[in-house]
Amino acid sequence: MEAPLDAMDSSFHKPVVAGQTQAIQILKEITYGSVAGMISKVFEHPFDLTKVRLQSQVLEGTARFNGPIDCLSKTFKNEGFLGLYRGLPAPVFGAMAENASLFLAYEQFKSLIRNTVLHDSSSSSTNASLPLQYNALAAAGAGAVTSFILTPIELVKCKMQVQMLVAPSAAAVGAARAPLPGPISVFLSVIRTTGLKGLWLGHTGTFIRETGGTAAWFGTKEYVAGLLLRRRLRLEGHDGSRGGKAGELLPWESAFSGACAGAAFNIALFPADTVKSAMQTEEELRKATTATNGEAYKRSTFLGTFKKMYKAQGVRGLYAGCGITVARSIPSSAIIFLTYDELKKTFG
Repeated sequence: MEAPLDAMDSSFHKPVVAGQTQAIQILKEITYGSVAGMISKVFEHPFDLTKVRLQSQVLEGTARFNGPIDCLSKTFKNEGFLGLYRGLPAPVFGAMAENASLFLAYEQFKSLIRNTVLHDSSSSSTNASLPLQYNALAAAGAGAVTSFILTPIELVKCKMQVQMLVAPSAAAVGAARAPLPGPISVFLSVIRTTGLKGLWLGHTGTFIRETGGTAAWFGTKEYVAGLLLRRRLRLEGHDGSRGGKAGELLPWESAFSGACAGAAFNIALFPADTVKSAMQTEEELRKATTATNGEAYKRSTFLGTFKKMYKAQGVRGLYAGCGITVARSIPSSAIIFLTYDELKKTFG
């Protein structure tokens, strides 16, 4: 027995309360997304730091780390427990902004598609499902919008995550190392040296990753959640005897479908993220080497960096850090969707 169409929405939440203003609903979307992003980021940050450090060494002559486990152990040994959370404030803020923007923009793009493509603007269609291809289209639009917010935040995060990898200057050898700059200092330094435009260094990679990856993320969540919901309703005969209301996901269903979505997001366009990370850490890790060799430092383009990375290590280099990224994105994405769905189910 197939689940009714209105049971197939991504959030599987209660219908919008009559009289509830759009502004209040938008505020709720922002809040739910922010809370979900913040919780997941605290969990996943050490793994994200490992990913960035592995990606940033692809173009170096000698690799600092032999793999994710080696990177984690050396980071802990040399920098302590807090070293695993280096640069955390920026990604926590970024995760809150990213998920708030993603979920809000996703709902808005779905409404736009209903009104303009399907020509259905009735209030009863607010929670109705869209065909999977339209959900993916709405998700791609949400990812494209979010990429503009995310690039400056990830730039600061990546620069902070490789700070300890930069060799100290000769004057600093034997002396106490100066405190490392925090996120605000890094942010202002970028503006001073490259202007506001410099905050969007690596945006091409973020745009590709977020547009295609978010389509895969929400699309996979919708598809897997739909399968789980139809299966449960078929077994229950729609009587809800095993918990959960018809049309609402159980917590484990939200988490499982979210976990599948996390894997799909990162596998989809991971090389774009690798190139982005290399571009955003290039100044810290390779500018000094270039100067030592007597060459003029020149900032690389997205395509130029892609070619250099492929030439240096082939496909393997473009997927540096992919394993640990997928491993951490599975529980992280499960946390995001579980938190978001439960908040929306509880508060509307």
